Amino acid sequence: MRKKYLVGFLLAVALGATVIGCGKGNKTAEPAGEEAAAEETTGDETAEEDSQKEEGVIELSIWADTASYDLLNKMIESFKEEYKDEAEFEITLVENTDDVTRDKLLGDIHGGADVFSFADDQLAAMVAGGALAPVDNQDEVRAANLEGAVDAASVNGTIYAYPMTADNGYFLYYNKEYLSEEDVKTLDGILDVAEKANKKFSMQWASGWFLYSFFGNTGLEFGLNEDGVTNYCTWNATDGSIKGVDVAQALLDISKRKGFTSTMDGEVIEKIKSGEVVACISGVWNEVEIRKVWGDDYGAVKLPTYTVADQQVQMASFTGYKMLGVNYYSAHKDWALKLADWLTNEENQKLRLIERSQGPSNIKAAESEEMKNVPALQAVIDQAEYGVLQRVGNNYWAPSEAFGIKMAEGNPDKKDLQELMDELVADITASTVQ
Repeated sequence: MRKKYLVGFLLAVALGATVIGCGKGNKTAEPAGEEAAAEETTGDETAEEDSQKEEGVIELSIWADTASYDLLNKMIESFKEEYKDEAEFEITLVENTDDVTRDKLLGDIHGGADVFSFADDQLAAMVAGGALAPVDNQDEVRAANLEGAVDAASVNGTIYAYPMTADNGYFLYYNKEYLSEEDVKTLDGILDVAEKANKKFSMQWASGWFLYSFFGNTGLEFGLNEDGVTNYCTWNATDGSIKGVDVAQALLDISKRKGFTSTMDGEVIEKIKSGEVVACISGVWNEVEIRKVWGDDYGAVKLPTYTVADQQVQMASFTGYKMLGVNYYSAHKDWALKLADWLTNEENQKLRLIERSQGPSNIKAAESEEMKNVPALQAVIDQAEYGVLQRVGNNYWAPSEAFGIKMAEGNPDKKDLQELMDELVADITASTVQ
C-alpha cells in the first residue's frame, strides 16, 4: 500500500490543488477632490508608517548546512526587501547539520538558533522539551502543503514547524554508461556489471538508516512502541519464509562481492568523481554533485530487489520530511516565525527545487514542471511505495550501526548468525542504552 507521502503528492497533482495566498492589502485611493488635502493625507500616512518601523536592528540566526548558504542568502535578501519598511535585520547563518539539531537544541535551548532545519523524526522530542514555537498561521500552512508533510510537522493537531521538503528518503543513483534500466532492477544485476567493469556499487552499512532497507519488506517487524521511547523488533525470528539469519547471510553474501563497497554517504561523491563507483544508494542531497559528474549518463530509480532466502525482495527505505522550526525562546519570536514562513513559501520551495533539487512539500511547487525534470525526485516518489516514516527509539542506532559494520567486514569473529541476531534484537529493544 502506498504511504501517505505518495498519496498526498499524487492527489495534489491530479486534482490541481490551489492554495489561497495571503498578500499585503493595498490602500484605497483617495477620492478625487481637493489635491492639497490628498497630499496632506498621504504625508500623514507615510509618517505613521515610519513611526511603526521597529527601532534597532532585529538580529536573527539560522542553523543550516553550509551547502545551502548561497541559496539561503538569496532568500534572506528577499525577506529583508519584503519587510524593509517594517524593520532592519541582521540575519546570520550558523553551520549545523540537520541530524544533530534536536540534541543540540535541547542541550541548550536558550543558546540555540532562532530558526533551524530538521527531519520530522526529531519533532516530538523538541515539542515535549518545550523548544518549538507553534506556527502562528496554522490554517494557511495546512492549506499550502501536502497532507503528509503537515501531519509530520504536527503534534496532537497543532503544527509546530513549517514544512519545507517532502524528499527525505533514499534511492538508487546509477551511471547509464555502465548500467541499463534492466540491470538496476536487481542488486545482483548491478553487482554483476560492476564486477565486470572493475567498478563498485556503494552503500553505507555503518548506518541503521540505510541498513533498514534489507529488513523492511521481509515480514520481519520493527518499530517504535507506544511509550514513544523503546522499540519492538523481530529481526531474530526463527520462523516464517524469511528468518533473521537469512537476512544476515544475504548481507554476508553481498559483502563478499568484488563489486561492493560500504562507503560513508559523505564520502561517496569522491569515489564517484574518481570513477570507482558507478552506482550508489543515497538521497537528494547528493543529486547536484552526482549530476555534475555523470552528466547525461546520470540516472536515478527506486531501490532494487535483492536475494534473500532464494527470493527476490524489494529493498525498503525510511521516508520522511524536513521542516523549519522556530525557537520558543527566540528574543524576536514573531519575526523568527515570519522568517521561517518566508523561507518555506511556494516561491522559495521552487527555488530549492531548481537550485538544490529538493522536493517541495508545498502543493503548488510540487505541481511545477521543474519537479518532473528531476529523476531523483521521481525516484523518491517511486520508492515511497516501499518505505515507512522513520519512527524509532534511540536504542536502534548504535546496535544497527555496529551490526552493519560487522556484516560489511564479513563477520570477522565468525560468530553464529542466530546468536548475532539475538544480540542485535536485545540491544535494539533494550529499555535503556546499554
